[in-house]
Amino acid sequence: MFKRLIIAVLIYSFSFAMPCNAEASLKEGSRKNVIFMIMDGTNSDVITLARHYKGKPLALDEILTGGVRTYSLRSAITDSAAAATAMATGHKTTVDFIGMIPVKENRGRPVANVLEAAKEKGLATGIIATAPIQHATPAAFSAHSNSRHQMKEIGVQQAHQNIDVMLGGGKKYAFIPDHISTKTEMMNSNGLRLHGFFSEEDIAYEFDRRKLHPEQPSLAEMTKKALQTLAQNPNGFFLFIEGSKVDFAGHKNDPVGMVSEVLAFDEAVKEALQFAIKDQNTLLIAVADHGNSGLTMGNRQTDQSYPETPPEHFTEPLKKASLTVTGAVSQLKRNKSNMKDVLESYGLDDLSQSQIERIKKAEDIEKAMVQLMAERAHLGFTTRGHSGEDVFLYSYGGKGVLHKPQGLINNTELPEYVIKHLGLSPLSELTKKRFVPAGDYYVQMGYNTKIKADKNKQAIFIAEKNGKIIQYPANRNVRIVNGKKETLKGITVYNGKDFWIPKP
Repeated sequence: MFKRLIIAVLIYSFSFAMPCNAEASLKEGSRKNVIFMIMDGTNSDVITLARHYKGKPLALDEILTGGVRTYSLRSAITDSAAAATAMATGHKTTVDFIGMIPVKENRGRPVANVLEAAKEKGLATGIIATAPIQHATPAAFSAHSNSRHQMKEIGVQQAHQNIDVMLGGGKKYAFIPDHISTKTEMMNSNGLRLHGFFSEEDIAYEFDRRKLHPEQPSLAEMTKKALQTLAQNPNGFFLFIEGSKVDFAGHKNDPVGMVSEVLAFDEAVKEALQFAIKDQNTLLIAVADHGNSGLTMGNRQTDQSYPETPPEHFTEPLKKASLTVTGAVSQLKRNKSNMKDVLESYGLDDLSQSQIERIKKAEDIEKAMVQLMAERAHLGFTTRGHSGEDVFLYSYGGKGVLHKPQGLINNTELPEYVIKHLGLSPLSELTKKRFVPAGDYYVQMGYNTKIKADKNKQAIFIAEKNGKIIQYPANRNVRIVNGKKETLKGITVYNGKDFWIPKP
């Protein structure tokens, strides 16, 4: 028995560490894909609670392979910008930085990400989010900025990154003119490129979307359509997907909203997993970027009673809600005359008139509602901010996937699995090609350089020599040489002081 165990361990170890020449067993030139999924702000108790709510295993449960450490460069508790930058570029960075690492004076320099590396090789690329596409996490996979809050500038960069599929919220910040805006239009699309923005800001929470915003697609529907579109590329694809709003609900301490979005994300994982199982050359990675809210199943009410508290005591109060707290309060009339109906839609259906009046007079109605729901569901919250614990790691790869992440790893290790599977150039090499210091480059060639703002107050780098004028508008993939526009392979990045340009 012991001998058989040793042999099994050796076989397993050998298969995981199999050298790259094992790829010879695959067809020459076989297409490879990566689906990289992030559920924003999701700690382990939220997933457990969602599983109890559903009453059966999650799709995520099938592919649990380890854990991920989430801390940022200077903090034990990260924000989404720094966490996503680590997973997209392999670099720890500071809060608010998008695809940048700090240099000095609170400014950063850009570093290449896995989506740019995939595009460099000719793969199709896509990003999906239920937040605005320009929000911190999808932005870190598609843009470079000193601040996650520069969403218009991020939107301009994304529009110039030649991304094949973009689906989510953020119409307000989108600079792509030929986009669609309804689920029906998305479903009827059959081209090689697909850009859809389905709300001005974020897409509705899933529970609310079903009842109040059926014209918006679900995360699972966007995932399925994106995969159908990207799979048409013979070179393979890289697809990034974010279930953004577990985090949004966590900041509100709304357990109904958190469960809503974990289940919505899990449905998207189900679509991705079905594709990967059928394809066998697709690496699927799913992970949270950090925790949020410190939600616990159990609070001071269960100090003594927890050994006798069954799962339904935590989930039944939540199941009475048909809307999240955001969806419920969005239906409140200005004079609050329908407060009872609003409370009932959030599952608070047995309140006395005095309790209703108390909530009606509350300074923060949403806060009063979620606190009452948490009390009824025996749930605890430690914060309305992020938390610093390790998060779960999920991954799947078929016979064509030689390396997949497992065990307890750092978030900066994840890009390397993407690079290896897709056979991409090292990100350090791509950074040198895509982000050349513009001032140094042109000064060495004898040009006079300056930075000025155009009529729209957008920064432009200008190099002049012997009557030749070269201009690089910030955030775009073009340069203008003596009035003639030229398309570049990458975007120009400005950090408020210095320009970086694609190598001319």
